[in-house]
Amino acid sequence: MSPLAIALLAITMSVDSFAVSVGRGAAIGRPRVSEALRTGIVFGVVEALAPVIGWIAGVAASQFVEAIDHWIAFALLAGVGVHMLYTAIRTSDADAPRGSSLTALIATAIGTSLDAMAVGVSLALLQVDIVVIAIAIGVSTFVMSSGGMLLGFAIGERFGKAAELIAGVVLCGLGVMILAEHLTGA
Repeated sequence: MSPLAIALLAITMSVDSFAVSVGRGAAIGRPRVSEALRTGIVFGVVEALAPVIGWIAGVAASQFVEAIDHWIAFALLAGVGVHMLYTAIRTSDADAPRGSSLTALIATAIGTSLDAMAVGVSLALLQVDIVVIAIAIGVSTFVMSSGGMLLGFAIGERFGKAAELIAGVVLCGLGVMILAEHLTGA
């Protein structure tokens, strides 16, 4: 996987955490830097672990699905992308999690990282370096979540939804790219 593809994947996996963090920042009003950093750390760690867990499951199953792995990778990436598009279009701002306790923060981080776990399964089928990708996703999520908290007051939730729409399109595009590479032998 190229550095550009890793960067795009890391950013797209971080967008849902960014959107939630913008909502949390908007709900708090003027969040403290320590609250933004705590949010970034929790979201970043959970988001970095999720693709590793998915990758482990994917490696265990890869020998059974080798002939159709590109179709599975496409379906998972496109499915996550379509889900992100649906979520951005269909959910209201009132549905965004608002709890400020550590438990609520961890639960929200787990909820936003399920897509990264599904992507981790597809990454196992592609035989990539999961450590590099997990670190990229974790760092990207930390930066975007911390920044999202601090920006939440200023920009509101409109831009978080737009970012999630873009991320959904990019994930669908990555799935199509993987499928096209395998089908054309490029």
